[in-house]
Amino acid sequence: MRMALALSLALALLCLLRAGAAAAVPDRSEIAGKWYVVALASNTEFFLREKGNMKMAMVRINFPREDELEVSYAVPKPTGCRKWETTFKKTSDSGEVYYSEEAKKTVEVLDTDYKSYAVIFATRVKDGRTLHMMRLYSRSREVSPAVAATFRKLARERGYTDEMVTMLPSQDECSVDEV
Repeated sequence: MRMALALSLALALLCLLRAGAAAAVPDRSEIAGKWYVVALASNTEFFLREKGNMKMAMVRINFPREDELEVSYAVPKPTGCRKWETTFKKTSDSGEVYYSEEAKKTVEVLDTDYKSYAVIFATRVKDGRTLHMMRLYSRSREVSPAVAATFRKLARERGYTDEMVTMLPSQDECSVDEV
């Protein structure tokens, strides 16, 4: 009797774990669409010098093919709105990791609920140096204190100090709708 109960509990636990793992598989249709970049974390000299002048960017994410991620950016600059697109190819079966040959950039989804926020970690090689940046994407121009705290926690875990993290002010000059 005890053996049957133990086996039943083990089987139930296995089913729960399997169901949890299946739920963790990302649904790309949920992450596709328009996002706001509401926070950044970086240790680059440029970022640390210019972060006070930066504003919220807009991004549109599409999945044109199974292992491909297309990102359109609209970033406000003092000289106007800078827009560009980058295509990333999936590089890993475990997690959401993508690489762009043209941009020499790898992006990884660190955390997301697929509905309201996503934390993205980007690594780029430029002029022989490896640069890192975390971005907090949000479906709206504002994020909850809990999501902001999650971003700051993940930034600390990646070695960023509070001085290397900034929440970006909203802007209306630049939109991905025209990309």
